[in-house]
Amino acid sequence: MTWNSRRYAWPTTVAADVLVVLVFAAVGRANHHESDGLAGIWHTAWPFLVGTALGLAVARFTRSDPRSVRTGIRVWLWTLVIGMVLRHTIGGGTPVAFVIVAALVLAALFVGWRLALTWQRWGSRWRRVRG
Repeated sequence: MTWNSRRYAWPTTVAADVLVVLVFAAVGRANHHESDGLAGIWHTAWPFLVGTALGLAVARFTRSDPRSVRTGIRVWLWTLVIGMVLRHTIGGGTPVAFVIVAALVLAALFVGWRLALTWQRWGSRWRRVRG
């Protein structure tokens, strides 16, 4: 059994998606020379983590494969919209440039790891078929 088997689909997905948001927050803070360590990363990340949790909950409710690109797109949209709404609500600021950059970076990360996994799984099947 490998790490990308059906048995590990949900734990792997949750860990990868949480890591996506934490990397997004950490890199964003570093690029703007904001410190505060882990507390600062948490302050930036938690609104987006709420969106990620809701997106994953919807995927679980609809029995979607959490590793699919389609699910990645849905989780990305939930994360972006809920994250921006919560961020705006707490006074975190949502300038258009930030929304655009967040949309692009989160899309690349949420969909990117799923595309890589899909490609790897497809390649494994292809090699088995070819012998």
